[in-house]
Amino acid sequence: MEEFEFSSYPPIEPNTFDLILIGTGLPQSIIAAAASSAGKTVLHLDPNPYYGSHFTSLSISDLTSILKPQLSTTTTDDDDDDLNYTVLNLNLNLSSLYSDVEISSFDAETIAKHSRSFNIDLGGPRVLFCADKAIDLILKSGVNQYVEFKSIDSSFVCDDYGKLSSVPDSRAAIFKDKSLSLTEKNQLMRFFKLVQQHLENSEEESSESSRISMEDLESPFVEFLKKLRLPPKIKSIILYAIAMADYDQSNLELCKGILKTRHGIERLTLYHKSVGRFMNASGALIYPIYGHGELSQAFCRRAAVKGCIHVLRMPVTSLLMDKESGQYKGVRLASGQDLFSNQLVLDPTFTVPCLPEPLRGTLEGLNLRDVKGKVARGICVTTSSLKADVVNFLVMYPPRTLYPEQSMSIRALQIGGNLAVCPSGMFILYFSALCDDAKQGKDMLRAAMNALLKIPASEISEKSSEVQNQDAEVKPTLLWSAMYIQELTTGNFDHISSTPMPDGNLDYNDLLDETVKLFEKMYPSEEFFPEVESSPDNIEDED
Repeated sequence: MEEFEFSSYPPIEPNTFDLILIGTGLPQSIIAAAASSAGKTVLHLDPNPYYGSHFTSLSISDLTSILKPQLSTTTTDDDDDDLNYTVLNLNLNLSSLYSDVEISSFDAETIAKHSRSFNIDLGGPRVLFCADKAIDLILKSGVNQYVEFKSIDSSFVCDDYGKLSSVPDSRAAIFKDKSLSLTEKNQLMRFFKLVQQHLENSEEESSESSRISMEDLESPFVEFLKKLRLPPKIKSIILYAIAMADYDQSNLELCKGILKTRHGIERLTLYHKSVGRFMNASGALIYPIYGHGELSQAFCRRAAVKGCIHVLRMPVTSLLMDKESGQYKGVRLASGQDLFSNQLVLDPTFTVPCLPEPLRGTLEGLNLRDVKGKVARGICVTTSSLKADVVNFLVMYPPRTLYPEQSMSIRALQIGGNLAVCPSGMFILYFSALCDDAKQGKDMLRAAMNALLKIPASEISEKSSEVQNQDAEVKPTLLWSAMYIQELTTGNFDHISSTPMPDGNLDYNDLLDETVKLFEKMYPSEEFFPEVESSPDNIEDED
């Protein structure tokens, strides 16, 4: 959209709000809905023509534009001496958040024909547990009126021999699992029974003898499993397929993220409570129809019902800062209009390129994003399912199951056309792994892709895995792929606040915790979403 078009936009009325948010990512959308529910006047702006920001679901062409953007720099605004505020320019810079982008098309004609039929998650792979905090919030806020889900059919975990085995998520599943021996089934059942007794007795405050000791709860989870004499295969399922550990737990001296028993038990509990929570959801995991971008849009709809004003396709070019105090006053739009608010929440895309001399003292601590690491993400489009009898499923590759140097877990998620994210007969595969740098991250993604897919020889790296997908006679053919490195940034609270990027987890629990903390700092006397009557019908899997 050319700059001259913005001048034709009608002015936004009123021009003063309690809160202005820039970007419709999931954290901003949740805060907008919560603040609107608390009676605040809220303006929600986004320079894009779609909802979701970094949490969006896009067509292939739009996704390519996001991952390979042109550097967008705002023009310089001159201060008006008659104004009591300074105009501070903003940069919109996606290239610092997404780097080392590789996009390949192996059937350009087919992809071009169906490009607009895809809803591809920018921050995938991601699922929701039926009993997690995000689902509780969706029900509490009434947002389930605006979004529907389907069940993830199955979960698989790779063993040291490259074989994919089902993740047993219930007593019945354990006994039906043909990949487990009778001894392994009994060991797994005894372990789940021990965890169940611990939880029941903790709730009832029974004697400590019937609970896991405090010493064990604070110890590494892998040591607790070893203490129970569980075999390697069972330990791997528990650690990486149910407790979702990211880092290799076998070498605690080198492990960057040791999973404590307490947190491992919490994750097992979440998994257990998720199975059977909703009548038609067959397992622990669900996925939103039309993709994860629907979640942001659903919270925006909830905010609109409570009076929030949303304006898409409206870039913000500048911050307005008080000349005397240096405190935030408002924003300037691309249309030229100045808007004012008590608080501002910015998308992590924005940066302040330079500070004028009078503001350096008051804004020298302003850091709109705090980088905490990197995650490698991959997306593949195929013409057939990895498994003939399953459409939507999750695959976990524990550390060192694909090659010796693999130090982190790799996760893959296949989603089919029955979730309205791609044309019928096609499938989207998402991959992710935490990484220290781009080379390490891409090596892990390529190893997983090579294990599952038929990839043109030119795309196979030297470190490709020799592990084969033993559960399919013919590997799916790759039509299109993308790989990129995303920065992991956290949010910040100040007179100008920012929200986090999508994290490296499968669920939204940590991200939601951070969003709630930000809201509570902004409005310490307000309740985060008062209770509303809500039916869980839309959460259930639909036939």
